[in-house]
Amino acid sequence: MRKVVFISPTKGKLSFNDTFKDIMSYMQEVPGIPYKLIIGTDSQLREDACFVTAIVVHRVGKGARYYYTKERERMGRSLRQRIFYETAKSLGVASKLAEKLAKNGYGELDVEIHLDIGQNGETRDLIREIVGMVAGTGFAARIKPDSYGASKVADKHTK
Repeated sequence: MRKVVFISPTKGKLSFNDTFKDIMSYMQEVPGIPYKLIIGTDSQLREDACFVTAIVVHRVGKGARYYYTKERERMGRSLRQRIFYETAKSLGVASKLAEKLAKNGYGELDVEIHLDIGQNGETRDLIREIVGMVAGTGFAARIKPDSYGASKVADKHTK
């Protein structure tokens, strides 16, 4: 299994554990206010598929910090397959983070999965299935226009 590297626009390349430590440090800088942890994945298809998964730690009303990982795959995927794969990638990262959060006393932190699907466009027929997939894991699901973790942050790095 290859080692996943996250990139922070402010801190550079980080391991998953260093990313987690930075998230914890960020939340401890200003304690006592609400935080959301947002995970979203987007992809861009060219001759290969570029998948970007973003982690956004949102200090509600006070800004945010984000991290992302980028992966290229040679296989072509239909839109449906790519959306399911994006969702699975987000859920994988969210599960690892939720496990570490629980071990560090942050088990009640609001974790959202932001999905690159919405009522407009080709993905509208997938909403029920994909949101059900996320809800079945216990995470909150957000779709466009409320899914900025995928449709803005991750999308920015797929180009």
